[in-house]
Formats: sequence, C-alpha cells, structure tokens
Amino acid sequence: MDCTRNKIKEELINYYKSLGLEVKTTTKALGHQGFFRVNRIDISKNIKKERIVPTLLHEFAHYVVYKINPICKDLTQIFQTNDDEIYNELIEVTNFVDKNSTLEKLVYQKKTIQSLIQEHESIIKNNYPHFRRSECFKPFDKYSKKSDCKYLLKHDAVRVLHWFNYKTYSVINLEQDFPDMPTEFMSYLRLKSCQRKQASISRKMNKLNKYYTQPTELFARYIEGLYMDINEIKCIAPRTTMIFKDLLSKNYYPMLSKVLSIVNIEL
Repeated sequence: MDCTRNKIKEELINYYKSLGLEVKTTTKALGHQGFFRVNRIDISKNIKKERIVPTLLHEFAHYVVYKINPICKDLTQIFQTNDDEIYNELIEVTNFVDKNSTLEKLVYQKKTIQSLIQEHESIIKNNYPHFRRSECFKPFDKYSKKSDCKYLLKHDAVRVLHWFNYKTYSVINLEQDFPDMPTEFMSYLRLKSCQRKQASISRKMNKLNKYYTQPTELFARYIEGLYMDINEIKCIAPRTTMIFKDLLSKNYYPMLSKVLSIVNIEL
C-alpha cells in the first residue's frame, strides 16, 4: 500500500512540476496540511503519509480554480450553474471528507457553556428575580466599587498592583480571593466569564464556517473525496457529480483529467 501511495505521490509531484508548479514537501505549509499560492504548492512535512495524496489533490484543485478564475467568488464559476442543490451536496461532501467541518466539538462546548450561563442566572435570580443578563446589575456595581473584584468583570484573571505588591485574582478562585462575596455576585462574575467564552466560540465557529463554505474549498474537498471514496461521493452528491463529469469531458477544468487518471479515478 505504501509503495503504491508513494508511486502516486511521485507521479503527481512530477506532473505538477511539469506544469511549472513549484512543489514543497519540507515546509510547515503555513500551519495547514497543504497550501496553494499562485504557482506553488506546499505540503506539510508533519502530515501523515496517508494524507499526502489527498492533500496534493486538494491543493491542485485550488490551482485548477485559479486557472479558471483567479478571483473565484461563487460556485457558478466552477460548475457553470447556480443550482442550490450543488451547494447543499458539497456541504455534505465536506462533512464526509473532513469531520472537523461539522464543528462538533465547538457545538458541544457552546451548549455546555449555555447550560452554565443558565445555572448562574438561576442562582442570581434566587435573590434578584428581576435580574437581566442584558442589563447592568446595579447591586453588584455598588458592591464592587471598593473591591478589586470589579476587574474580573472583563477578565478571567488579573494582577492588581497594591503599593509595591501585586495581588492575583481569578474567576476560578473567587471563594478564596473574596471569601465574603455573596454567592449571587460570584455567579454573576462567572456568568460574565461564560459569556466571554461563548462569544469566543461563536467567533471561531463563524470563521471556520466561512472557511469551509468558500467555493474553492468546497470544490477542493469534492476532488479530495473522489479519491477517498468515489462511490460514497457519487451517492452524496449525484447532481454535482453529473455536472462535474460533463464539464470534465469538455476540458473545462485545466489539467484535471490527467491528475484524476494518475490516481485512477474514473467517473
């Protein structure tokens, strides 16, 4: 298996180089498995052997799209149609090819934090039934005016200078740092901490969703998927495969037919 994989890898690299592409396999690929820019493809030296060929295909797909249109903004330029079904199929393909694209861990983390927020809110409302997360909590503001705990409203941990000494406080150690603080106020600070974490997770999810749904990324993972399991991809994305096969037969995708033949992909 390794022998066949290495042979395909070398054939792909040699073909890419014959097209004038520079291929690097000893870099960190900017922290990714692979990276394409203009006339260069980097494959990370740190990826597993079984990921090298799929990554070579993925990055070449970016090159193909670049040759079609250097500034590709939608799937229409790749598939010559604005069929919404193609987008939906490609999302399914992406989830099959890259399990991380489902953002399962982040979704779980977000749900856990939302649950904690509700718990802290319930504790606060035991004594302050009119408490609203979106409004100022005046009882706490009054309490914290002369206390260092006010610094934890915006940070999980702080160092505060007192004369010539620093004091360190954290949301985790509220009971030790502020033993006289009412439980409701501790819950309020932890609720604010959870809200910051929730916002951070949401930003990560938005960033990743934006990345995974880029037209070029959807296409690259489709090509990658054809190598991983062509029958599964045909099943997941029949409409996409029909259009792709037609355009491929018309040489719409520069040099891609040759690359697919090297990896023995027949539609």
